[in-house]
Amino acid sequence: MANPRQTREALGARLRELRKDASLNGKQLAQTLHWQATKVSRIELGKQTPSEDDIRAWLGACGAADQQSSLIAQLRGLELAYAAWQRQLRTGTRDRQRQIATIEAEADLIRGFEPATVPGLFQTREYARHIMAQSIAIHDIVDDLEDGLQARMERQEILYKPGHRFHFVLTEAAVRNLLCPPEILMGQIERLIASATLPNVALGVIPFTARLPKSPVHGFWIYGTGLVTVETFAAELSLTQPEEIAVYAKIFGLMKDVALYGKAARALMTSVLDDLAATHFPEGDPTELS
Repeated sequence: MANPRQTREALGARLRELRKDASLNGKQLAQTLHWQATKVSRIELGKQTPSEDDIRAWLGACGAADQQSSLIAQLRGLELAYAAWQRQLRTGTRDRQRQIATIEAEADLIRGFEPATVPGLFQTREYARHIMAQSIAIHDIVDDLEDGLQARMERQEILYKPGHRFHFVLTEAAVRNLLCPPEILMGQIERLIASATLPNVALGVIPFTARLPKSPVHGFWIYGTGLVTVETFAAELSLTQPEEIAVYAKIFGLMKDVALYGKAARALMTSVLDDLAATHFPEGDPTELS
């Protein structure tokens, strides 16, 4: 995956090609735009990020105004591309949850692939408590756990609002990973089984026995047709270029094709429940434990 430097260099290379297509050298373009010549070279080499006004002026001088939408989108993608969690979460988890809710509210279709955890839209409060507590501890941020949990629960109201559809694919590992006590994971799996019955939700689970079309190196969410978000340990990437979105849509389709749905998915998740009960609570019902 391209990092911000590579993305900036790619933008500069596109601008350089347009300059050459217009039969202008760097000095001529700079004179036309009343810039210093070094600004042209720094932008083309990816050492300086142009502003939107810079791009509009550049395209106007090169007679390439038809490229404006694409290049502005590429610039905005660069500006959003790498947002460190330390910065994203500087005001706490509640504000971050509300930011996500705003993005979700604007999307009529949300698709997601999660190889390791249950998606936030389907998390129980107690499962979410453990996931969010881990994030707070690792990133050493403001501990607003209860407020963050409440905001995450409020996000889930979108599942019941008209005009929104959801399609998620999980790996079997996502429902087996013990990121919380086993009894909480069992409650989480039961919630997933129930959520899969919602008319606007499609939930697929890829069993360990499936032949994977692509290594599941990370999860991602696709919002409508205009945004993909990818979480890493240190940051969140926001991708807006059509070609990038197309790659993730293709991977989502490949993963969807090997997932189980409906009765088969419920049977797999029920077998995980049985395994958890047999392994961790061989003598009784976990809900009866004090």
